[in-house]
Amino acid sequence: MVGVGFLTHERYLDHDTGRGHPERADRLAAVLDGAERAGGPGSLVMLAPRPADRAELALVHPPGYIDALDRFCAAGGGELDPDTRAGPASWDAALLAAGAGPTAIEHLDGGGLDVAFCAVRPPGHHALATRAMGFCLFNNVAVAAAVLAERGERVAVLDWDAHHGNGTQDIFYEDPRVLYVSWHEHPLYPGTGKLHETGAGPAAGTTLNLPLPAGATGDVFLRAFDEVVEPVVAGFAPTWVLVSAGFDAHRRDPLTGLALSAGDFADLTRRSLELAAPGRRLFFLEGGYDLEALRTSVEACLGGLLDEERRPEPPTAGGPGVHVIEAAVARMREGAWAVPGGASRSG
Repeated sequence: MVGVGFLTHERYLDHDTGRGHPERADRLAAVLDGAERAGGPGSLVMLAPRPADRAELALVHPPGYIDALDRFCAAGGGELDPDTRAGPASWDAALLAAGAGPTAIEHLDGGGLDVAFCAVRPPGHHALATRAMGFCLFNNVAVAAAVLAERGERVAVLDWDAHHGNGTQDIFYEDPRVLYVSWHEHPLYPGTGKLHETGAGPAAGTTLNLPLPAGATGDVFLRAFDEVVEPVVAGFAPTWVLVSAGFDAHRRDPLTGLALSAGDFADLTRRSLELAAPGRRLFFLEGGYDLEALRTSVEACLGGLLDEERRPEPPTAGGPGVHVIEAAVARMREGAWAVPGGASRSG
C-alpha cells in the first residue's frame, strides 16, 4: 500500500482573516472532508507539524521580517495589505504552516512514506522574502525547498495554483538549486509570471512560466506538462519535487477564470508524482476558495497520491491556451531551458 503522510493542525483554524474573506477557516474543513472521501478512515498517515524554527525561516525570510511579523501579531494584528490580514493567533499558525514542510521531509527521510500532503493555512506562495501578500505570511513551499537545497538537493517546485507564485519565483530567481514551474491565469493577480521570465544569473533557465488565458481547460494543462514541463524538469534532474497545489483553477472558483474540474487535478497529481522517486515528493495546499470545488479537487488529488482512482468530475477539454504552449515550445527549442536533446518530447 502507498504510504501517504497528511499534515495539518487545529491551530490553523485560529488564523482569523475577518468576515467575508475568501481565505477562511472553512476551507480547511472542506480539505479534511475531501481527504476522507479520497480513501476512507485510516488511509492516510496523520502527522503533526512542528513550528518552523528561526534558522529554517531565515533560509528564506530575513530576521528583520520575521521579527516584524512576530511583533505585528503580538500587538493584535490587522491589515498587512488590502488582501492580507493577521491576528494575534496568526503567528503560531504561520509557524506551523512553515514548519509542515520540514516536518514532512523528516518523515519522508525516515522511510515508509511515498509522498506527503501539507494541508496548511495561511498559504504561502505569494509571500516574498520581506513582505506578506496575497493571503500569505511565510512562504511555506520555499522554506521546505530551501531546507532541501541547503543539504545539497536539487529541487523542482511545480505550482498549479491559478495565481502566479510570485514569492516563490522571486526567492529562487537567482538560485540554480531550485527549478520553479508555474501554470497560472494571466492576466490575474499578482500580474507576474510572463513567459520571458526564466531566471537570472547562475539560475538562468530555472524558471518556467505558462501564463494561460481565462477559460483554459485541463487538456491544455496536460499538453503543457507533456510538451514543456516534463522535458524541462528532466533536464534539471531534480532529486525532490514539491508541488504548490492550489485548487482555484477550478471552474467554480470565485476569484479566477480558469476552467478545470476535479478530474483534471487527478491527472495533474499523477503526472507530478512521476517526476521524482517515492519518498521525495511533497505537496502543499495553496488556494481554492469555492468550498465544494475545493472538497472534490482535494479528493481527486489525494486519490492520486493514494493510487486510487477518484474523479468526482470528468476532466475538461476544448479551452484556449494552446498558443502559449506553442510559444513555450519555441522558446525551449531556442535554448531558454536545458532539456534532454535540446527539443521537446513531441519532436
